[in-house]
Amino acid sequence: MAPTGACGSWPSPIDAALAAAQDGRPEFLGTVGDEVWWTAPRPAEGGRRALVRRRADGSEETALPAPWNVRSRVIEYGGQPWAAAARPSGGPLVVFVHFADQRLYAYEPDAQGAAAQPRPLTPVSAVGGGLRWVDPTVHPDRGEVWCVLEEFTGESPTDVRRVVVAVPLDGSAADDRAAVTELSDGRHRFVTGAQLSPDGRRAVWLGWDHPRMPWDGTDVMLADVTAGGPFENARRFAGGPDESVAQVCWAADGRLLFVSDRTGWWNLYRAERDGAVVALCSRDEEFGGPLWKIGLKWFEPLDNGLIAVVHGRGGTALGVLDPESGELVDGAGPWTEWASTLAAYGSRVVGLAAGPRSTFEVVELDTRTGHTRVIGSPHRDAVDPAYYPDPQVRAFTGPGGREIHAHVYPPRSPDRTVPEGELPPYVVWAHGGPTSHAPLVLDLEIAYFTSRGIGVAEVNYGGSTGYGREYRNRLREQWGVVDVEDCAAVAGALADEGAADRARLAIRGGSAGGWTSAASLAATGVFACGTIMYPILDLADWASDGGTHDFESQYLESLIGPLAGVPDRYLDRSPAQHADRVSAPFLLLQGLDDVICPPAQCERFLAQLAGRGVPHAYLTFEGEGHGFRRADTMIRALEGELSLYAQTFGIDEPGVPVLELGT
Repeated sequence: MAPTGACGSWPSPIDAALAAAQDGRPEFLGTVGDEVWWTAPRPAEGGRRALVRRRADGSEETALPAPWNVRSRVIEYGGQPWAAAARPSGGPLVVFVHFADQRLYAYEPDAQGAAAQPRPLTPVSAVGGGLRWVDPTVHPDRGEVWCVLEEFTGESPTDVRRVVVAVPLDGSAADDRAAVTELSDGRHRFVTGAQLSPDGRRAVWLGWDHPRMPWDGTDVMLADVTAGGPFENARRFAGGPDESVAQVCWAADGRLLFVSDRTGWWNLYRAERDGAVVALCSRDEEFGGPLWKIGLKWFEPLDNGLIAVVHGRGGTALGVLDPESGELVDGAGPWTEWASTLAAYGSRVVGLAAGPRSTFEVVELDTRTGHTRVIGSPHRDAVDPAYYPDPQVRAFTGPGGREIHAHVYPPRSPDRTVPEGELPPYVVWAHGGPTSHAPLVLDLEIAYFTSRGIGVAEVNYGGSTGYGREYRNRLREQWGVVDVEDCAAVAGALADEGAADRARLAIRGGSAGGWTSAASLAATGVFACGTIMYPILDLADWASDGGTHDFESQYLESLIGPLAGVPDRYLDRSPAQHADRVSAPFLLLQGLDDVICPPAQCERFLAQLAGRGVPHAYLTFEGEGHGFRRADTMIRALEGELSLYAQTFGIDEPGVPVLELGT
């Protein structure tokens, strides 16, 4: 039997440096022949995204050394930043976006001489604006790359246009914007990259406009392809203002496949040659998700006619669907979450998967045998897994009897147990988005707390994805109400059950979760303290021209209501307008380069709080944007958070530098 120890002071091998080193995950898989490529985080290298190559023999290497940073800034959240095709002479031709200048580059890693070095395909533009590119597809036979161009036309972040374009592979556009051919007609504010039909005659892509977000409604656009000019006869084929199509692509036989939530769930459909649309697997499950980044994939057609799909309710699995019979068979394995990125070669499917005991790793499914295996970025236990939390998938009851989904992580350590008569403190985590969800996967930031005797509850509050449109729509015009109530309900239920100490409850979140955390401190009285990261705090300011970036500039139309129609609602729900209601200690964390939730949001809130004697700390980070990527930032933030809880909850010797709380 392990000895008892005061909760929060348990010794743990999971320190902030280890948690920071494991932060982030691989993204944006692709294949070239029998090779698999992806991007991977490098927290210790300034937070850059490296391009990783797995050769056919299984060897893995970083394809582009520092300082190359493969990441796009289109819609600020980015999207698919690279693509590749096989060269006729052998080896891949790779096209990618470099974060620092947002130019599109091409290089041939197996070539000799200058061809093996990245060369620019697009012009230099102003820092932080000008021209940006995302979701490329390489067409060597056409001598061009198709992708999305985001072009800023004025000083405001909403002075911007987006179109599907063709960029010459010969580099002729490297100094000449006019050499870039605009393929779409610009009718939509937002677009994804276009996919060319197998016969080369048609193209398909997604588009949508303000005030809709892509999970509200998108249009499937179909057009005829010309020899070297713009698309012709562009028309909407599916979708609409109240139908969200999250992905569209061509099957090998030339029929369209797309994921739509027309029934209230994102399901997979096929357009027949006569124009009829048929459901391929009707289920009360999600076969798609929110399009926060351009080019996400939840399904991938295979050469044999089958379709690989990421699907599920709450969690997700990787399955193989027979579109003719509707039979769906899932691959075996311990994973509970598959990311929205898939690639295929031959009969093999490659995805990114994680579970309660593993971080995201590159997994291959052989559809002939059903066998799965890890082929890249394998999870390696940095410590004894006995220090990992043992999560519970729970459903709680909220106001009005509504169901609230959550993952509960009780304290767990092989070295200590909770003393008799003591209840552990708990931190409620509110995820960002808010149209997103918290996945059931190993997160060493959670283990950092649970291994010390502090429980964590991740709340997938009403409005989260993964549970159908009805659950998602609970937050329509109710942001700051439903999310706050649901987080408070879960915290209260844990205390009622005797699982958590009612006097030692905290809340934390980043971005939209930072909003929920701040709003909870201002409205509920449930939490003794809170950690608020890169938040939205003043709704009216965020909704004003220049208050945030273009993609989310009208998001509040659905989350709160039209500003012109309900201006008082924007004031009533903003923590910055009600700083006088905040009395609990808090830690505020902010990246100084954040253009999504700018530092002005925090500064305005703190100005309202000045002189009120509320203990708090405000930590800012140079070079960090929306979400932290650098190891030193994450270490300081995590240690500061633990110190806040130690001081608030009366925890002795937490083993981290003391966070200075001012008033």
